Amino acid sequence: MLQTFEVNNIRCGGCANTITKSLQESGFENITVDLSCEPRKVTAEIADEAQLAQFKAILRTLGYPLNDEKRGFTEETILKAKSFVSCAVGKIN
Repeated sequence: MLQTFEVNNIRCGGCANTITKSLQESGFENITVDLSCEPRKVTAEIADEAQLAQFKAILRTLGYPLNDEKRGFTEETILKAKSFVSCAVGKIN
């Protein structure tokens, strides 16, 4: 089923490229990153709870947590730092 999530720390096309590539490499399909709204939205084909957990884990690893996830100041800072690196990688690729 196609599902859409509000995601934090997405700023540009570099971020979108990194997210799209990482999700595609993990087998996700029909991925779109909507940069026209705030918070940004990521849509992907997600079949079940296991794939949803994988989707969330991939985004967090890249520094892009879902908007509704609770996190403290330190974790938020670490995720933002990760997202800057992911963004730079997406701009290079």
